[in-house]
Amino acid sequence: MSFIETFNAADAPTGRTEFAPVPAGWYLSTIHSAEVKATKAGNGGQYIKVRYNLVGGEHANRVVFSNLNTRNSSEKAQEIGRQQLGELMRAIGLATIQDTDQLVGGVLEIKLSVRDDPQWGVSNEVKGFRASNHSAPAPKVAANAPWK
Repeated sequence: MSFIETFNAADAPTGRTEFAPVPAGWYLSTIHSAEVKATKAGNGGQYIKVRYNLVGGEHANRVVFSNLNTRNSSEKAQEIGRQQLGELMRAIGLATIQDTDQLVGGVLEIKLSVRDDPQWGVSNEVKGFRASNHSAPAPKVAANAPWK
């Protein structure tokens, strides 16, 4: 047990629990995390789930996600996902990767659109990647990442 005093949720301040999407446009961001996930179809498909943290300006510290298909039963979905991964890598200055950890810490600009999905509601979607001329902290390098 770690609690020493009684905590009553009714006495706790309330916060914003729902975020409206940021307006469409280009935003400076850093890649906070990137991990390989299996698709829901369960047929061997995989995607990279990328978390971007927006940097600076009115929307600083907002979080946006994208999924990049790397293996999919739909050839078109796989082609689009691999194209997006290539664009992301070029934007952060990587020619090759062997581990998604190599993406973490990358600084780039992402183009966001706003979409209204009947199932999930209004949200942002990452539609493009480009190199940024802004500086940021050096990316973290995984212990087993090859030197470039």
